[in-house]
Amino acid sequence: MAQQRRVQLSTQRPTSTVCVLGTELSLDVCGSAPKDAVAFHVQGTPGVKLYVVHETQSVKLPSSVCRWPLAAGAEVLLAMDALSKDVGDEKVRISYFGEAGGVPVGRAMLYLTCVDVSLDTDASRSGAVSRTLLDKATWTWGPDGHGAILLVNCDRDDPKAETPDNRDTAVRSYAGTGTSHTRNPTFLCFSPRFFLSYTPFSTPDLKDMSQMVLRTRGPHTIFAGHRLLLHVDFGDADKVGVFYGGNSIALEEYKHVLGGSKLAYAVKPSRHQEESIFYVEGLAFPDVGFSGLVAFHVTLLESPEKGLLETPIFTDTVVFRVAPWIMTPNTAAPLEVFVCSVDNNEDFVASVGALAEKAKCPLTICPLLENRQDRWIQDEVEFGYVQAPHKTFPVVFDSPRDRGLKDFPVKSILVSD
Repeated sequence: MAQQRRVQLSTQRPTSTVCVLGTELSLDVCGSAPKDAVAFHVQGTPGVKLYVVHETQSVKLPSSVCRWPLAAGAEVLLAMDALSKDVGDEKVRISYFGEAGGVPVGRAMLYLTCVDVSLDTDASRSGAVSRTLLDKATWTWGPDGHGAILLVNCDRDDPKAETPDNRDTAVRSYAGTGTSHTRNPTFLCFSPRFFLSYTPFSTPDLKDMSQMVLRTRGPHTIFAGHRLLLHVDFGDADKVGVFYGGNSIALEEYKHVLGGSKLAYAVKPSRHQEESIFYVEGLAFPDVGFSGLVAFHVTLLESPEKGLLETPIFTDTVVFRVAPWIMTPNTAAPLEVFVCSVDNNEDFVASVGALAEKAKCPLTICPLLENRQDRWIQDEVEFGYVQAPHKTFPVVFDSPRDRGLKDFPVKSILVSD
């Protein structure tokens, strides 16, 4: 069902309003009628679809009925199918008549501007944002389900950063050569893949995030005179971060605009571009107190008369689900071997190294200086991953166990992707 908004009319002066593509306006024909009026007649320009609701029946105009009685519950509904080229280029006129008929006892004129406002995500899970007929405000599981997916951005794309990317409010990127993690002999923990990706060049922080696209079409002066507000519910704000760079492609231009203490952001659409692209990151994994669902809204606000509050014209909503952490199955083929070097285990590690070489698995060694005689890597970390249609990267769960290897996950494992 289309969103519907009620519009007050006046016989004293013309009224102007915005009609968002895909919505309906309900005109208050009774509230604006002169005292001696008993009937009304409705006319509209070709770009306006008109309906009269009378005695619970909806009749499309024009119809065989010329004048409609001003009975209780009478209303006029309108919709528009095409964007306006200019402000107020479509109009509706309502003429009121008294008992005698003849000349109207009053007229109400409504000037209309049709615009398009849409907030879109990868609701179809195709790997790219597109407009869809799916219900963006709901989320369902399964191969036939729908709804966008969000990743917790818990890697570290800049190796100089002191914290994971989901603990800062900056967009980071790093391009450099990969580092060898081979050191001295050690103890072993097998890692079926979905752990670390040692690549020559790491990817920008933005690629770990999900896109959310705000589309605005219509006369630019309308958006200059109305506010567009992107906002997040208070209960979701600490679970997400949103970044926006305007028309720039430079990472330093991307600013943190939503999340944490920031509940709303006023968007200023570009005169030359119809799309504003936002990048969304997850900050927390689903748990007993967090279902993983996060909603974002964009609201078009009508500029008020002096001293009055802004009036919401239209709201569009999208829902993300934060992808859960998935433990890699121990039945998967190992792609990397991890070992700790402790006292008197040289022969053991040599055997493990030979086995890893035979299996063509890279060997990563944690030296004594880092492990402090703690050889049980599998008690300290659990290998897993997070996945969305646009991105998959390994995530290592750092267990609550704190012994010699307690700093190993952050200092030795946390890198880009």
